[in-house]
Amino acid sequence: MSKQRGSLPEVVAACCPPLAVAPLTGEQATNLAPMFKALGDPVRLRLMSLIASTDEICVCDLTDAFDLSGPTISHHLRVLREAGLVDAERRATWVWYRARPQALKQLAGLLDVATPAAV
Repeated sequence: MSKQRGSLPEVVAACCPPLAVAPLTGEQATNLAPMFKALGDPVRLRLMSLIASTDEICVCDLTDAFDLSGPTISHHLRVLREAGLVDAERRATWVWYRARPQALKQLAGLLDVATPAAV
């Protein structure tokens, strides 16, 4: 694994009910906000899309997909890692990225509006 500052948030699939069912507690909102904040940037949203659309992807392929400098891409990838959305693994000189499926499922479940409201 590549060196990372701090610890990644622990992602639990059953964090909270969908917004259409019940409001979030303050603690739940605090835990989920970094993931939404990370995805609120167009570059990070596109990076997440590229990473999630494959099993894993090399940083070299991610850098080539943007008209941005390597350090800028690295910054955005670090934000995604710190938010708990992706995992990274160094192999020789390159870092490979994988989406954290549980994090994406958690966000998708929270935003599920098809769930009937509680009676």
